[in-house]
Amino acid sequence: MGAADAVRRVAAKAGFGDDTRRIEALAMSMDGMIWTGSANGSLAKWDGSGNRLQEFQQHSSSVRSICIFGTRLWVGYMDGNIQIFDLEGNLLGGWIAHSSPILSMTVGSSYIFTLAGHGGVSGWKLSSPGPADIILRSELMEKETSFKNIEYLKVMVCSWNVGQEKASYESLRSWLKFPTAEVGVVVVGLQEVEMGAGFLAMSAAKETVGLEGSPNGELWLDAIGQILKGHSFERVGSRQMAGLLTAVWVRTSLKHSVSDIDNAAVACGLGRAIGNKGAVGLRMRIHDRTICFINCHFAAHMEAVSRRNEDFDHVFRTMTFATPSSGLLTTSISSSAGQLLRANGSRMPELSDMDMIVFLGDFNYRLYDISYDEAMSLISRRCFDWLRKNDQLRAEMISGRVFQGLREGDFKFPPTYKFEKHKAGLSGYDCSEKRRIPAWCDRILYRDSRASSGTECSLDCPVVCSVSLYDSCMEATDSDHKPVKCLFNLDVARLDKQAMRQKYGEIMSSNKKVSHLLQGLEAFPEASISTNDIILQDQTPYVFKLQNRSKEDTACFEIIGHAPNSSGTHFSGFPTWLKVLPAVGIIYPGQTVEVTLQHGDLRGTSGNNLYGANEEKTARLTVKVTGLYSTVAKYHGVRVQHQKSRSTFPFRRP
Repeated sequence: MGAADAVRRVAAKAGFGDDTRRIEALAMSMDGMIWTGSANGSLAKWDGSGNRLQEFQQHSSSVRSICIFGTRLWVGYMDGNIQIFDLEGNLLGGWIAHSSPILSMTVGSSYIFTLAGHGGVSGWKLSSPGPADIILRSELMEKETSFKNIEYLKVMVCSWNVGQEKASYESLRSWLKFPTAEVGVVVVGLQEVEMGAGFLAMSAAKETVGLEGSPNGELWLDAIGQILKGHSFERVGSRQMAGLLTAVWVRTSLKHSVSDIDNAAVACGLGRAIGNKGAVGLRMRIHDRTICFINCHFAAHMEAVSRRNEDFDHVFRTMTFATPSSGLLTTSISSSAGQLLRANGSRMPELSDMDMIVFLGDFNYRLYDISYDEAMSLISRRCFDWLRKNDQLRAEMISGRVFQGLREGDFKFPPTYKFEKHKAGLSGYDCSEKRRIPAWCDRILYRDSRASSGTECSLDCPVVCSVSLYDSCMEATDSDHKPVKCLFNLDVARLDKQAMRQKYGEIMSSNKKVSHLLQGLEAFPEASISTNDIILQDQTPYVFKLQNRSKEDTACFEIIGHAPNSSGTHFSGFPTWLKVLPAVGIIYPGQTVEVTLQHGDLRGTSGNNLYGANEEKTARLTVKVTGLYSTVAKYHGVRVQHQKSRSTFPFRRP
């Protein structure tokens, strides 16, 4: 279609030297524009001369494929999402199509077919999203109980700042003691596993080249694993960055329901590069729902409240995983979280896509406006409710400055920091000259799929959880922090895909309104052509007209050439001597498009005409007309003949 040079110019102008803007996909639309998709999720629209006209950003995941049919642009992303745009760049709709990257898309019949990285192929109506989809969704939701299964799961989340110490077997056993035998998943987050300056520098270097772990970290994993092994648990994932270590164990009987385990780390230390502060995340899919556990260690000291808030914000916005995490249904998030994520028009962070997210660790929030003696007096009388009124974290969350959209279970345990090592009971709090005020530094917060507390578990709200235990382990005296743990009771809505496909087929065949809508969309408008026999004279252009006689439906056209080559055989394409503009286009209802044909007089490399001077040139064109939502087409044949006018031949005297 004469776009090769323009495509090269587009590729040369975009993506050079900026890996996030690297072009990953490219296609030409029916109006002659060129569309590109980049690694940062942006789309760009170019004209035929390679000039960038507009840029659009509606998704943060990398573009992997683009397919254009009619007036719609289908974009497939690395995270398995599909988005649909019109030719002006307006977003028409989108959904999660696959749980892996969409590598390729192609059109067939009334469907667009997507090929995913895991090998799966799905077909989507070219008319989606549209009225038929609304009816189908409503019908499916009414029959949700026939293909929805609710799985029940208990997850125990444990956190401990170990202060570079090795815990005794008795401390570990007390801390990891199961409150109920039904626990299926155990998550452990440790802080300050190792903290020397040399180790932190080495850890930063390891992060740069993709290495992780340490001997101390392995000792901790082995010690915890030995305790959990006796309860039929297996470790399925772990990640260490500097002093932060996160690991997950799953009961053997549940292992088949766990998949897509991945990890990530974000440094919050000096220059956002050193891992003495930061977070380590471990994400997995359980019963086809994404749950992420993020072990954090934020800025220390009483006055560093704003810095702690910034650490959380930095972790939440920048933590990304190597592989996509998308499930089959979208996730509801709380309104307060949504307000944070969309502030200043910023893109949605990857963590916001999780069906459930748990933050655990040493957040380092302290008690404010209270003296050491006042705090110790309240602690000795176990007046923890009074003490919580001075909790920095509670105040910051109420004001909406941190952990927006997250909740915390009720707790009755005493402040977990700061203790003298190997000293039991409430008398073990710091009594040195520094007299550090006790505080609940060690916390566990969470968000499930609910937008409001009363929402029940469903396919639209796939993970609903409650807290049945939130406690500290006062028996552990190996560190200046006490470990904490939280038991979550999860209801997980799982989709029975086979049953859903069966119901979908039943609706498609039985619902007359859906059938009528789809049949109407598949019809294409009547189009007429002003002539089917064209004679070109020298360089004089010839204009023929394509008319869309429909008053409601838009038509698309493509002109295909059939020409002989030097050996006499035919190929698809315009002959070198013929110019056709435009060769593709859109005809709106009741409108007419003019197509110009002109002799190009292109020459070969030898400088001679490819055809003899007096040789008549002929070509066959096919005008293909389709609708917007079906590949069913009508074809019109056109014969083009080029003749030299008599005035161009040598004059002979009589």
